Amino acid sequence: MSVKQNLKQIEQEISEHLEKSSNSAHPHVIAVTKYVTIERAKEAYEAGIRHFGENRLEGFKEKKAALPDDVVFHFIGSLQSRKVKEVINEVDYFHALDRLSLAKEINKRADHVVSCFLQVNVSGEESKHGIALDEVNEFLKELKAYENIKVIGLMTMAPLTDDSVYIKSIFNDLRHKKEEIQQFNLEHAPCTELSMGMSNDYQIAVEEGATFVRIGTKLVGEEE
Repeated sequence: MSVKQNLKQIEQEISEHLEKSSNSAHPHVIAVTKYVTIERAKEAYEAGIRHFGENRLEGFKEKKAALPDDVVFHFIGSLQSRKVKEVINEVDYFHALDRLSLAKEINKRADHVVSCFLQVNVSGEESKHGIALDEVNEFLKELKAYENIKVIGLMTMAPLTDDSVYIKSIFNDLRHKKEEIQQFNLEHAPCTELSMGMSNDYQIAVEEGATFVRIGTKLVGEEE
């Protein structure tokens, strides 16, 4: 199927699941294009997509050069501190802030205030990056010292499972943490956004208040 057809189906599903949610805001769809060609990414642009997500430095730079200037770029993968200088001033959002050493390097290399999501490992899986849910508040306090970092929201990845009730609980926990942080009224961490939900579980994420969903396979496929 074409990206346009895929997007139409995804947008329809999002609308249907929004009706089951207390969240009235339609989430931004991020096309995760790390596994597809530049041509496929251009097709996504022509279909109306403006938010693009990459987690590989090489692919990101190539696609940024090839796509129009009104594209909003999200770096969504784990980032080594030594690679920060090559990425951080080229992206609009960074979705994987998960340690102070990385925050320090971002603060040092950024020439502007960077919109960041804290990556939270809600499920506690050893295979996943991210800080523990019960460590988020302390981490936020420490980030106050870094003037080039603004925590606009939280990001998580749910486990690969068919247990929709469990996935829902993961997203629900992240939403409650976001709401808790908002009550603190932190200037450096307004935390208004939730980046959660991928091809296999974005419908559940929408019901739980996602403001950004990161969709690769179901939107643009996996072709190289």
